[in-house]
Amino acid sequence: MQDVTPRLGRVLAGLLMLVLATAATAQDLIFTAPPREPTEAGKKLYTPLVQHLSQLLGRPVRYEHPRNWLNYQRDMRNDKYDIVFDGPHFASWRIAHLGHQVVAKLPGTLEFYLLTHAGNNLINSPDDLVGKKICGISPPNLSTLSVLAYYQNPVRQPVIKGIRGGMGKVYKTFMGKGGCDALVLRTTFFKKKLNDEQRRQLKIIYHTPPLPNQVITVSKRLSPVDRAKMVKSLTEGPGKVAAAGIVRRFGGKKAKSFIPAQQQEYLGHNELLEGVIFGW
Repeated sequence: MQDVTPRLGRVLAGLLMLVLATAATAQDLIFTAPPREPTEAGKKLYTPLVQHLSQLLGRPVRYEHPRNWLNYQRDMRNDKYDIVFDGPHFASWRIAHLGHQVVAKLPGTLEFYLLTHAGNNLINSPDDLVGKKICGISPPNLSTLSVLAYYQNPVRQPVIKGIRGGMGKVYKTFMGKGGCDALVLRTTFFKKKLNDEQRRQLKIIYHTPPLPNQVITVSKRLSPVDRAKMVKSLTEGPGKVAAAGIVRRFGGKKAKSFIPAQQQEYLGHNELLEGVIFGW
């Protein structure tokens, strides 16, 4: 009869390695951000920060790119993520429902214009857009949600034509044959990306209230000591270099680094996501 002991030993050793590998993965901290770019672009953008955080915290941190917005929302609701960089409405939701704590934010505020053609005398305020069509980045993007928050009665909300490809694509769609009566642009895009002639062709009919900029939050699985390390490194230490690509892309030319964030300034913005038609 063949001796099965060596084979059994190999099987048990393989199972042990699998268990150890699974346990190690479970201890990893997961960093993520919204799926605003393709997977490879996301890895390129966030890997320097993830590698730095692994060294800083003494624990493996891995970047996980959400497949799409639905997956991002689902996994966020399930408290899968440990370190997240995204907008104030998402951060506020995690604070309210998952006990996240803010770490560091980009300088400046997030504000948006609702605009229409300069020569359109029939539309002079958001109230003139009831039942009409607005071009904007598809919800749950903050720009569109900030404008929709103006309409307290959901029945009076305009129709949103969701545009993919960023603010530039929203502008081109509106000025082309997008069939929209108005559009939503970030104030900085309007002021810095459009030239004088392009701005003269548009009329501002609403300016949304300012919100704090994008922020990094962490789950309860990170200690206060971990948070303190992250704040110090990202705002005045080597983390500034690791996060430089993120700051350049989302913070604008004048932004030098992340700055400390206060928990209080991110409270309440989850209302943009909850109990509304285009929210959660």
